Amino acid sequence: MAADGPPAGWRPTLREAAGSAAFFAGLVVSTVAFALAAPLSAPFPYRARYRFITRWSRFNLWWLGVTCRLHHVVEGAGNLPHEPAVVLCRHESMWETLALQTLFAPQTWLLKKSLLRVPFFGWGLALLRPIAIDRAAGVEAMRSLVREGARCLEDGAWVVVFPEGTRLAPGEYRGFRRGGALLAKRTGRAVVPIAHNSGDYWRRRRFIKRPGTIRLVVGPPIAPRDASPSEITRRAEGWVRDEVESIRARPMR
Repeated sequence: MAADGPPAGWRPTLREAAGSAAFFAGLVVSTVAFALAAPLSAPFPYRARYRFITRWSRFNLWWLGVTCRLHHVVEGAGNLPHEPAVVLCRHESMWETLALQTLFAPQTWLLKKSLLRVPFFGWGLALLRPIAIDRAAGVEAMRSLVREGARCLEDGAWVVVFPEGTRLAPGEYRGFRRGGALLAKRTGRAVVPIAHNSGDYWRRRRFIKRPGTIRLVVGPPIAPRDASPSEITRRAEGWVRDEVESIRARPMR
C-alpha cells in the first residue's frame, strides 16, 4: 500500500519548515511576475517565448536548492535520441514538471484543459502551446493528443506525457495509458521512459520538502517500428516501475 505521509523516521526540523516557507513565497512571487511578463513575449516566435517563460522553472529549481537544500542528478542522459521524442514520465510531485523543462527543450505537455484557467500559472502555460484535453472526452481526447502531438513533434518540440494520469505517492502505481505510445506509433518517434524518486523529498499534498538529491534516470528509447502501442506501453511501464524500485533501493543522498 502506498504511504502518503513523510518517510519513516523523518521529522522535519525548524530549518526545513522555514526553508519550505521561503521556497513557497518565492514560487508565488515568481509565478505572478512571469505570468504578468509572459504576454509581452506573445509577438515573438514560439522558441523565444519558450526560452523566456521557462526561466521560471530554472529559477524555481535553483531557489529550491537554496531554500530547501533539495537538488537533483540526471543519469542516463546518453540515452536521449537526437530528435524530439515522446517522453513517458512517472508523476509524483510538482518537481518533475520543473526539472523536465531543463532536460527536454523545447517541450510541450499533455495536460488537463482546466489548468489553463488557473490564474497566473495557466496564463503563462497557454503561451507554450500545451496539448490541453478534457479527460472526460474519451476517444476525442486521444485523437487530440495524436493530432496535436504530431504537429508539435514535427515542429521540433518534445511531447511529455504522464501516463499514469495523476500524481502518485511513492509505492503507488497505476497502469500506463496508451496515448503516448499511440502518438509514437503514428509518428514513428521513439518513446523515452523516465523514472525518478521525487516523491521521497517533495511529496504530493505536503508542504515541507525534505533536503537531499533526487535521482532522475533516462531509460533506453523504445523504437515504435516493430511494436504495437500496447507493447510499447507495456515495455515503458515495466522499465519505469523496475527503475523506480531500483532507485529507492539505493542509499538516499
